[in-house]
Amino acid sequence: MGPGPSNIYPEVSEALSRPLLGHLDPEFLEVLDETCERLRQVFGTSNALTLPLSGTGSAGMEAAFVNFVRPGDPVVIGVNGMFGERMCEVASRLGAEVVRVEAPWGEPLDPAEVLSAHPNPRLIALVHAETSTGVRNDILEIGAAKGDALLVVDMVTSLGGMEVRVDDWEVDVAYSGTQKCLGVPPGLSPVTVSERARTRMVSRPTSWYLDLGLISRYVEAGGGRTYHHTAPVTMVVALQAGLGVILEEGIANVQKRHEYCGRMLQEGLEDMGLELVAPPTHRLAQLTTAYVPEDLLEFPGGEASVRRELLERFGIEIGAGVGSMAGRVWRIGCMGHTARERNVVTLLGALGSVLGRRSHRG
Repeated sequence: MGPGPSNIYPEVSEALSRPLLGHLDPEFLEVLDETCERLRQVFGTSNALTLPLSGTGSAGMEAAFVNFVRPGDPVVIGVNGMFGERMCEVASRLGAEVVRVEAPWGEPLDPAEVLSAHPNPRLIALVHAETSTGVRNDILEIGAAKGDALLVVDMVTSLGGMEVRVDDWEVDVAYSGTQKCLGVPPGLSPVTVSERARTRMVSRPTSWYLDLGLISRYVEAGGGRTYHHTAPVTMVVALQAGLGVILEEGIANVQKRHEYCGRMLQEGLEDMGLELVAPPTHRLAQLTTAYVPEDLLEFPGGEASVRRELLERFGIEIGAGVGSMAGRVWRIGCMGHTARERNVVTLLGALGSVLGRRSHRG
């Protein structure tokens, strides 16, 4: 299933086909304002600085660091997958004192270890839904006890697919991506920044393009908007539509749909004899990781042959493992428009056919 075309909501596809607006057209500015307001609802925040950043989720990650981290700042980063590792790389390039708090890939971070890693960090950062492993990390406890530190959370794979409450969890900076549970093509990174964090922004970030101080003047200035860069109009219109689908269905209902489909998928995989990676208490519904059967590891073509056959015979794409899990696991996305019972049944049947194993439910 993965982030293929079927992940996109039909309403988004329709929005992409509309006549193009100019990036300074008053009608587009209304679309931008409405998109920002819809993002606030989905993020669970009242933050004024909430916007779709022009760039994918990695741009959101970089913006979250370049606007708040100075050389020498102690930065605590939770690492239990590839995207925690990437946070460390971004912070180190800014000259931060990176304090790593690690858990094995496939296991959640211990909030107590994160909170005790440094007596006075400038920033604490972690991934809410680790895309590389299918593991959920706890945010609430860290937000409640973060002290003077800013809390930065990667919500690329969680926003729109599971509970997200930026304000209630006392998250200072959060960023996401459009291509996961929001059901929109890749190209934008929704970002939200608390008022507390705004008072601590770096006065002159090393990136002009990702300078949230400059961008916010354009997004929030109303009739007196200051031009910063040419906005990706079509993508903003698509995001407006995708968020509209989620809000019309109801955020809680969308989360329940993802949870139901994820549970159904995971039960079906286990019925086939596959072992799941993430522990049940911290297992994502929208991104399931399963160990590749041992007999496939020695088979010509290995696990890649299964993914190739699924794609060529059934038009279904599942992801390979990354980093230390490359070649050892499959990552199966069930998110956005793809999170439907019929898709799960189809995937289980197709995978069972390829593996020569039949799920009792599939």
